[in-house]
Amino acid sequence: MRQSFEYHPVIGYRFIPGLKARIPHEGGGYLIRVNDCGFRCERNFITEKKPGIRRVLLFGDSFTAGDGVSNKYRYGDLLEKKIPNLEVYNFGLPGAGTDQQYLAYKEYATGIKHDLLLIAVQVENIRRVAGHYRYWLNERGEQVCYAKPYYELVDGTLILRNVPPRKEPIHEADLSKEERKFIAVGRFPKLKKMVKLVTRVGLKDLAQKAIRYQLAPEYNSPDNPAWQIMRAILEEWINNNRQRVLLMPLPPYQYVEEMGDPSHYQARFREVASATGCMLHDPLPDLLKYSLEERRGFRFQKDVHLTPQGHAALATSLTPILEKLLDDLEQGVHK
Repeated sequence: MRQSFEYHPVIGYRFIPGLKARIPHEGGGYLIRVNDCGFRCERNFITEKKPGIRRVLLFGDSFTAGDGVSNKYRYGDLLEKKIPNLEVYNFGLPGAGTDQQYLAYKEYATGIKHDLLLIAVQVENIRRVAGHYRYWLNERGEQVCYAKPYYELVDGTLILRNVPPRKEPIHEADLSKEERKFIAVGRFPKLKKMVKLVTRVGLKDLAQKAIRYQLAPEYNSPDNPAWQIMRAILEEWINNNRQRVLLMPLPPYQYVEEMGDPSHYQARFREVASATGCMLHDPLPDLLKYSLEERRGFRFQKDVHLTPQGHAALATSLTPILEKLLDDLEQGVHK
């Protein structure tokens, strides 16, 4: 696979600026086009905004960047087609936690004039925020560990650590036993192992119940350390942005396909919205209106990222909310 990323001394990495490439994928491959700042966006980012244009700054991870689909099929690009005079600056960065997305905002976006900041938080990102290191697959398909920037919460204040992060890979054996606990892991690894075990012995119903119970325990309590860091990052980000903010939690497929109870993460994000006064849009209720067969088509067979159908459903859910917010802003309706 062609190398698509380069080192960045603050965020940790970004796409190679100006890159145009076709990425192999189970869906038949997809095209990426990267702007001069190193993000998958059809536009280069400019500070000023043309008269009559409404601009949204969109931040998220690979679900927002669009892993698995070409640029034009992503929900951010679809919003431009659905809402008149809208341009979306897509800052999505695959593999990034909300901490790195906040750093990208501070590094690239604070001076850009915009009408709305849209923060799309993939629910599992809470694990990335708690991590100091992250595994990646290199061009040879080998699992490699890299350091990442991260925040610590000290007496209620966010402290940025590990900037610049080490550029070279890190051998896990060189880390202390304590530090190894801070290697961010993938999507629910213990859960996957348990489901494989119970399904192998034919206990599918038990697997479903187990998923419901253990899906994302970091959201179960407002006092969970990982959630407290996530919440502090979101609140600082929202409060420091001068324009209106829309916060959107993106549910993993387990919630979309009703294999997990979303009530805990939904409660936590409502707390952030209440504390900051930002707008909150949870697309899950809209997604659940589709049939189970349709919902299963929102992700690829092996890759859990959104298919074009999944992006289209997300854009359909988001469009009326976003359109009303932008209309209200034009008419001078504030928080």
